[in-house]
Amino acid sequence: MESFNTIHRPISHILYALFIIFSTTIPISLCEIKNTRIVDDSRALILFEKFGFYKNGHVSISLEDVSWKLSNQERNKKSHLKPSSMGFFLVRHPAYTQILIESETNRNFCVLSSQYIKPIFNFEKLSDNKSYDNGVSTTIEESDEYSLVFGNCQPEFQVSMHVHTEMYNDLPNGGKDFLPAGQTNLPQLYFLFFLLYVLFLGIWILICMKQRNTVDKIHVVMAVLLLVKALKMVCAAEDKWYVRNTGTPHGWDIAFYIFGFFKGIMLFTVIVLIGTGWSFLKHYLQEREKKVLMVVIPLQVLENIASAIVGETGPATKDWMTWNETFLLIDIVCCCAVFFPIVWSIRNLKEASETDGKAARNLEKLTLFKQFYIVVVVYLYFTRVVVLSIGAIISYRYEWVLQAASESASLAFYVFIFYNFQPAERNPYLKIDEDHDHHDENSAGQILEEDDDPFEL
Repeated sequence: MESFNTIHRPISHILYALFIIFSTTIPISLCEIKNTRIVDDSRALILFEKFGFYKNGHVSISLEDVSWKLSNQERNKKSHLKPSSMGFFLVRHPAYTQILIESETNRNFCVLSSQYIKPIFNFEKLSDNKSYDNGVSTTIEESDEYSLVFGNCQPEFQVSMHVHTEMYNDLPNGGKDFLPAGQTNLPQLYFLFFLLYVLFLGIWILICMKQRNTVDKIHVVMAVLLLVKALKMVCAAEDKWYVRNTGTPHGWDIAFYIFGFFKGIMLFTVIVLIGTGWSFLKHYLQEREKKVLMVVIPLQVLENIASAIVGETGPATKDWMTWNETFLLIDIVCCCAVFFPIVWSIRNLKEASETDGKAARNLEKLTLFKQFYIVVVVYLYFTRVVVLSIGAIISYRYEWVLQAASESASLAFYVFIFYNFQPAERNPYLKIDEDHDHHDENSAGQILEEDDDPFEL
């Protein structure tokens, strides 16, 4: 058939697959009982979702309101749909890229005939009303991470349909586990971090009460950050627990996104405010520092909107790739933006040390600022790059380890910030004793003079 000889599969499909393989984002609330609406879609491959199966796992699919039509560019041609040219299949996740490469090198290749796939059913099995209400279920014989994909070997036809999917593993007691194999430990993991942050918040409140005379506005903002972080963790735990037992989050995904939204804004705001020395060194923000906040906060709003869309729609949506790229791009921009106030403060302290005669005090502040800068760099690099790289090579069974590593890094980062910038009489930000001897001032001044590092970004 001519349509099989004119299948177009651009190289962007390969990039799409590679992006899916290497993209690891903030844990999102995906339910494993999903209803997806496909409207006038001519993509040769539509990835619905990926799932880690144990042996004898199950996939169930049912279709309603299936229809197809020639695309606008092909309406003048006489083409007829061959039902066997469209259908659903499973493919081991690493083999997904192989399918795309084969489609690029072989113009007559139809994905539904690939040796790498496990067919589920094609449109030949549709009833007269173009539906498959009873559904079809298949059992996974070998444990692995599989992708559920719809293949269209006649891309001149646009397909519309309502797809209901269920993916789950069997529990020893006969129940269903709707979480992928690598995520079954996430409910307990997130609840553990919730308890740790609640304890952290309690300790922080006690410190602030004990040092109430030196508490500044930034300390209150930091307390709010801990609160929303703890609430996000408990929502994530409940979300995953309900998904595991029922297949849907029962509204906890909404709470997760709400507190994740506030956590993202509060975290970057705290980093920027500490970097500027607000409420510690000064009780006002310079114009350029205000501009940084005016950039970071709206970007965080957009980033969390993109995160929610990515989490709730899934890769079957046409614009899913665009929103995922938007999410990653905005996150990178925000990470870069927070460095500027820190570097400005470091430069200001070095300049002040040459004029105010308080070398020891400025050296102590300068050292802390440099430590803060380095820790921020390491934290952002680890959670955005290292975790991503590990996720590309680690087994799907240990996906929970990635979340444990990411959350542990976040907790360690919070501990560093809160310990070093806690309200205390001897905090390097606050006034130090005025009876420092002349020798200390001379020694500190000599160190500052020898420090010629411009500390550029």
